Amino acid sequence: MSNSELATFGSGCFWCSEAVFTELEGVRKVEPGYSGGTVADPTYEDVCTDATGHAEVAQVTFDPTVITYRELLEVLFSIHDPTTMNRQGADQGTQYRSVIFCHNDQQKKEALAIIKELTDDKVFRDPIVTEVVPLEVFYPAEDYHRDYYKRNSSQPYCRAVIAPKLSKFRSHWKSKLKAAAPTQKA
Repeated sequence: MSNSELATFGSGCFWCSEAVFTELEGVRKVEPGYSGGTVADPTYEDVCTDATGHAEVAQVTFDPTVITYRELLEVLFSIHDPTTMNRQGADQGTQYRSVIFCHNDQQKKEALAIIKELTDDKVFRDPIVTEVVPLEVFYPAEDYHRDYYKRNSSQPYCRAVIAPKLSKFRSHWKSKLKAAAPTQKA
């Protein structure tokens, strides 16, 4: 794909992140997976032990002529709490940490700049704990994690956690949604 770049973000449960980023105009693909750990080819079960050091991540393939990396960062910081260490809501453990895995020096520069802006503007009451680190390796998650929300929207976790997050996201980012993306409540 010409005009494609990658962004890799950890913002809690990758089912939530995938559901959100998939709806953005200019996003070609979102793949759930694992990054930042010490074990090669981890499984979901391995990562859930909180012993591998991996974060659940969404790897976003996007067209930077349609949506910029900066805009993806703005979405990232609007869909999760970057001030909680190793947790998002009831999900707790290092796999749920807030982390930006940079693919190059420009991404690192932009990530650090937005964190500084959010901090200077006191957008969050507590300090931002989001890690900004180079991407070393991305391991795709098992097939049953792909399109999880789309395939399991009536599941209790999806209804209680993902649907409200999507609704808030859609309301705030209406102008950035794909034409086919729903704008009503999830």
